[in-house]
Formats: sequence, C-alpha cells, structure tokens
Amino acid sequence: MPDSVLQLDSRDNVLVALEPLAAGMTIRNTGVSCEVTENIPVKHKLALTDLAPGDAVRMYGMVVGEVTSPIRRGGLLSVNNVRHRADDYSSSRRPVSNLLPDAAKWVERSFMGYHRADGQVGTRNYWIVLPLVFCENRNVRRLQEAFEEELGYGGEHNEYRQQVRALVSRYSPNAQLAEKLGPADSETEVAHTPPRTFPNIDGIRVLTHEGGCGGTRQDAQALCGLLAGYIHHPNVSGATVLSLGCQKAQVSMLMSELRARDPELRKPVLLFDQQSSGLESSLMRRAVEGTFEGLVEANRATRAPALLSRLTVALQCGGSDGFSGISANPTLGYVSDLIGELGGRSILSEFPELHGVEQELINRCESDELAQRFSHLMQAYSARAKAVHSGFDFNPSPGNIRDGLITDAIKSAGAARKGGVGPIRGVIDYPEYISAAGLNLQCTPGNDVESVTAQVGAGANLVLFTTGLGTPTGNPIAPVIKVSSNSGLAQRMSDIIDFDTGAIITGNADVPSCAEKLLELSIQVANGERFTKAELLSQNDFIPWKRGISL
Repeated sequence: MPDSVLQLDSRDNVLVALEPLAAGMTIRNTGVSCEVTENIPVKHKLALTDLAPGDAVRMYGMVVGEVTSPIRRGGLLSVNNVRHRADDYSSSRRPVSNLLPDAAKWVERSFMGYHRADGQVGTRNYWIVLPLVFCENRNVRRLQEAFEEELGYGGEHNEYRQQVRALVSRYSPNAQLAEKLGPADSETEVAHTPPRTFPNIDGIRVLTHEGGCGGTRQDAQALCGLLAGYIHHPNVSGATVLSLGCQKAQVSMLMSELRARDPELRKPVLLFDQQSSGLESSLMRRAVEGTFEGLVEANRATRAPALLSRLTVALQCGGSDGFSGISANPTLGYVSDLIGELGGRSILSEFPELHGVEQELINRCESDELAQRFSHLMQAYSARAKAVHSGFDFNPSPGNIRDGLITDAIKSAGAARKGGVGPIRGVIDYPEYISAAGLNLQCTPGNDVESVTAQVGAGANLVLFTTGLGTPTGNPIAPVIKVSSNSGLAQRMSDIIDFDTGAIITGNADVPSCAEKLLELSIQVANGERFTKAELLSQNDFIPWKRGISL
C-alpha cells in the first residue's frame, strides 16, 4: 500500500487516509484520483464523490453510514455530517463460498500442551481460587497472598514500591536517618523469593467478582455458568471455591453447570462454606490445607505434543482505530481460517460490533438453524439496548471516533474481519461452552474485558487481541497476545504490544505473511516458551457480564 489513500472495495464511495492529507493536494489510488478539499487526518475518510443528505456511505462494499449534510468530493467525513446507518438483514441464508488459505504446511505442526482427562489441551497449568459471592472476595485474596509468596510465585511485582519508599524517606521526619541507611535494594528483595515449590504449575489465579447475590436468579445462573467454564477450562487443573452459604449463586447451581460441561466431573473442585464452618479461621485453615494437597497432584501434569487442532483461539479487539480493519483484524481473520482448516476452533464475539455485517455472517452459517439462532440473539440484544434508550449506534468510544471510526457500522465492518472468510460452524450464547470445530459466533458485549472473560469461559486457551490505540487487557488463565494495527503504537507502547501488523499499512508486508508470523508466535506462547506482555505485567482482568446493557 504505497499510496496515501486506500479504497477498500470497488463499490465504496469513500477513501481511507493512510497518512495526513492537506487541502489542495491530489491523491491517486488504483486509477482513482481526487483533489482533497480540506485537511484529512490520518485514518479518517474522505468522500470520493459529492454526497448529499440521505446518501448512503459505503465502505468494505456495505452501508456504514448516512450523510446528514452535504460533503464535497475530497471532503472529510465526520460525526458532524454522517450518522450511523446499516443494511437490513434477515435470517434467510444466501450461502457463499470463499477462498480459504492453504493450511497444508501446518498440518503436522504441534505445540507442547497439558493434556486433560476430557481430551482438552491447555496452554498453561493454573489452579484457580474463586468465590461464589462477593462476600468471599477478601478470603479469596488472603488465600492468594498466602500461597503466592510461600510457593515462589512472588505475587504481583510492583516496581513502584521503591519510588514510593524513596519519596517517603525524602519527606518524612526521619529523612536523615533514611539517607544514612541508603536506598532499598530490589536485588535483596528478589533474593528472598523462594524457588517454586511446584515447577509444573504456572500459578494460582483468583477470580474475584461483584456478583453472586443481590441480582436476579438469571444473574446467578449466568455467573455459575461462567465460573463452571473456567473450572472446566483446559488451562485449569483444579479449583478452590469459597461460598458464604446463603447467596443466590448456590454450590448446587455451580455443580449443575459444571456437570453440563463435564458429566463425569473429572477435575478436582474443593468446596468450602463459611456459614457452616463457624469461625473464619476454620474455613481458611481447611481451604489452605485442601488447596495445598490439590497443588501437589496438579504438579504431576507435564507438557506433551498436541496438534494445532487442539487450539481454541479467541478473536478480540479493543481500543480500535481506523487501521484496525485494514491490518490487524484481517491478520487475525487469516489465522482464524487457518485454525479452522486444521480442525481447531475460533471464537468471534462482541455482538454490538457485528451490527451492520449480520447478513454477511448469516450467509456464512453452515445451516439455517445456526443462521436463525444468530439472528435471534442479535435482535434480542438490540431490543434490550433500545429498551433502556440506548442502541448499538452508541457503541463507538471517543477514542474510536477520534481515530476514524465515526459510526458503529464502520467499526463493525472492520471488527468482523477478525473472523476471516471461513464458514460459521457454531453459534453460542453467554455463558455456553464451545463444542463445534471451526469459527463460532458468541454473544457477548463489546466491552473488552467482559468479552474476553466470556470467550475464555467458553474454552479459549489462547486470545488474539487487536488494538489501534493501545490497551493492557489480559486474562487470569489464558495468554492474551496483543496485536497492534500500526507501528507507531507498537513503538510507543512496546510494554503491552506483542506483535505489530503496521507493515501492512506501509506496504512492506501483506496479510498472509503477517498471519503466518503471528501463528508462529502463537505456537511459542502455547508452548510456554514465551509469555505475553499481559502475563509479564500480571494483567489478570476478569469481569463477568450480568446480561444487562453493556456495549
């Protein structure tokens, strides 16, 4: 892409600025030329023809907006002259056949994973500790603190403690004494960290939350379904569950959800109830002893080869920009298609960010039943949003708009590229667990953390996450590989970005080559030989969706 603009589809009536455009310059792209009539910021769109109020704006060959005031040829599209509009859709399929990538070179490739008794394969080996209700969050955190330091995991590293210590010593009445003693020695602190007691366990993860009681029974059921998904997850060897006793999210509800995912209950789940334990200290002593015994057994697990068909990859985006749909998202789409061709699974979620591309996805569904279910879930979600005087058109954030995603349909058209072009073989609701090989659609909000939380709860053992503006999002049990849409972001926020697709924008790389490099990195992460930036930063985000209106 050496040009300064890009037309994404021959049917489009707008161009994307790949660099800032000054008024008066003439731009050319694949035989199309146009004089720029006003300054166009990078990533924003300019009109390829004169547009009048009521005209449809087209990108990616589809309707992504409606003109509200005249836009001259070469003029800027903005929230001041364009509003959200999307094509209508029906649940009737018009089956399509798209050219899929050749996955032959990857057929024999494998990763080193943890093989579970139910046939799933993990990319990590964690023991999780979770509360059934927010009342137990404190006790869950105390368990985490007790185990992490003593077992050699070190807890969450905070390099800013030394800075605060220095500031305290500088301004405290004992500053002169502090100067004599000298600064704190981080090397000494590290030296006191004991070696890992359980080398085959990657860590103990806690899943604190604010639910379990006070909401509806449906909220409690959904929470238990999500927690059951995390317990059943291939990256988890076992779980310690703390219950108060009187909450809506009962132990029986959790176990029912767990049996729905594994009828044989082949994974250890240690249950402790505070109200039946009496003293809190009694609860905690029993939980500590039981968890330690569970860790001894979990440490017996070792990595062994597994084909790439055992990967379940979540496809996610957050902090998107005007380049996301051109570089990073299509790269994920190509990886998704490769994984599907190999018999693996991928999950495309964020339903508010699929609004406007519904018919395209419906046409790719392998059956009428899948198409109808997707249509029903989208319509139900949209109706809930409208019932509280909101809607999908409120989805783009100020950061999205500032970087060129001025309508929900523009954002959706680019976001859907994460799902590639392959057939859709599954449609699941929250918090269901994935079962179909290939691409699955999952009903979640567009909120990054809520959506990733749901995808991992559905079984994703690896997350590919694109961003154009930068976000630190991670997950407690699944590695999150952060993929930047532009090289400026990758350089500016190198501490959170794992992979850069910016070379696609500059014309120095194409989508297939970037996708193959990303898949290679994914294998290294799945092997445990590389850790993601989110893992290194202990970015363990976990937010259950209450099925309210979250866009």
